[in-house]
Amino acid sequence: MAGNSSRRGAVRKGKKGATVGSGGVRRRALEGKGPTPKAEDRPAHKKYAGGSSGSGSGGSGRGGAKGVRKSPGSDQVAGRNAVLEALREDVPATQLTVMVRLDTDERVREIMRLAATRGLPVAEASRTDLDRMTDHAVHQGVALTIPPYEYAEVSDLLEIAADRFEPPLLVALDGITDPRNLGAILRSADAFGAHGVILPERRSVSMTASVWKVAAGAAGRVRVAQVTNLNRALASLKEKGVFVLGLDADGDVTSRELELGTQPTVLVVGAEGKGLSRLARESSDQVVSIPMGGRTESLNASVAAAIALYELSGVRERQGLA
Repeated sequence: MAGNSSRRGAVRKGKKGATVGSGGVRRRALEGKGPTPKAEDRPAHKKYAGGSSGSGSGGSGRGGAKGVRKSPGSDQVAGRNAVLEALREDVPATQLTVMVRLDTDERVREIMRLAATRGLPVAEASRTDLDRMTDHAVHQGVALTIPPYEYAEVSDLLEIAADRFEPPLLVALDGITDPRNLGAILRSADAFGAHGVILPERRSVSMTASVWKVAAGAAGRVRVAQVTNLNRALASLKEKGVFVLGLDADGDVTSRELELGTQPTVLVVGAEGKGLSRLARESSDQVVSIPMGGRTESLNASVAAAIALYELSGVRERQGLA
């Protein structure tokens, strides 16, 4: 009868015997739900883009997944030493995230103090959330959200040298794709007085959180320029009086014979195994090799760059230019 709420639905016979329908109750419950929202619009989904950026200056956010979302284009510096160095070097950052019930030590206390001094929002997250945020890096319970890196212009690097009253010493990377190599080269550039590093936009490593982690504080002290075409950038530098030294196993001179080392110089480092590209080699005023007496045929790109920069800094020091 109409209005009888106890009316049974139709009986459906199947292999498991007769079953009774819901009388349309389940069907009516599904009406008006609409299409499934996009992943970016669902707060519980890992791709959700509308989360909160934290709980406020110096505070501790307990808002679950929303408090630990990465903003579009942001990256994460993970690990206690890396985060501490980044904060000490005043690296631009938008949020500090710490793991819930984190075991603190001197580094964590210093991280929290520096974050409070800078007024950085602080959010708490579970280990699972931090793993996801940092792409499963070894975060040790802390991660620092940094905005996309702001690359310098090559002219900016020359101005840095001019401000120091020193002949420019730059490092250009040719075909290097490993962020660990770039991070280590930044540390060597910082240690031996280089005024900046040049990267091509294509087929090259870029400034990522992995680079910040390896480079530690050096990434905040050594400026990095990105160019559309490396060979055109080298040609432009040559027009400005900068000598191009290519670093390759098959060199014209050894790193102990760097007569051009006192001049404005850009050291071009090729990828391990491949070495310099043909165009980079043709652009070089000199191709420099590192003398090796052992059985090793080639060195890691970052190790080779460190040795060459050490030799260049020695030449400049002997001439009173460093």
